[in-house]
Amino acid sequence: MTDRYTTLGSSFGYGISAEQRNKVLRNTYWLLALSMVPTVLGAWVGVASGIGQLFTGGLGMILFLVMAFGFIFAIEKTKNSAAGVPVLLGFTFFMGLMLSRMIELTLGFRNGPELIMTAFGGTAGVFLVMASLASVIKRDLSGLGKWLFVGLVVLMVGSLINLFVGSSTGMLVVSVAAIGIFSAYMLYDIKRIIDGGETNYITATLALYLDIINVFQNLLALLGIFGGERD
Repeated sequence: MTDRYTTLGSSFGYGISAEQRNKVLRNTYWLLALSMVPTVLGAWVGVASGIGQLFTGGLGMILFLVMAFGFIFAIEKTKNSAAGVPVLLGFTFFMGLMLSRMIELTLGFRNGPELIMTAFGGTAGVFLVMASLASVIKRDLSGLGKWLFVGLVVLMVGSLINLFVGSSTGMLVVSVAAIGIFSAYMLYDIKRIIDGGETNYITATLALYLDIINVFQNLLALLGIFGGERD
């Protein structure tokens, strides 16, 4: 499991050289960009095969959580070996399969492709803003991790409740909250790398990838609610 769930904070200014921090950040960005390829491939396979339907409903959610946490555990176990990158990319393919159901539903709108591209562009914009902020903020943000973790737990509880209640308003609130929390997590995770709090680029990539995926799918959900055009 990522350091997000096992460590709630980081010390400011680990004894890591600027060159080492820049290398971790550079490798993280490269691997993050590469991870989008199997994600898109997984989404395409999911839409074409309909396998994404396996992750719908209560049982589907349980199946997803079991497989996702299994992948995360495997990534953490292999992060210091040559197998780390392939396992991470396998996880991103799996996440693409999971996203395929939402993408398939979005494509059911007349303006579905535009909604998907808007969500992609919006997510990229959020990432660029958070990365820029992380590079200019000088203060230690390690304390932010505790509050974000609390927010994440509340968000998970709210999502589970709304899964059974099925409220449109609840979905709207959860999506908006998720975008805010995971956008802040982008800032927090990037700042950890810059400050030397995260020295493994595979773990760093996993954290940022999860931030990006969560912002994307919740932004896509909002766009579908407010901007979806049916025939």
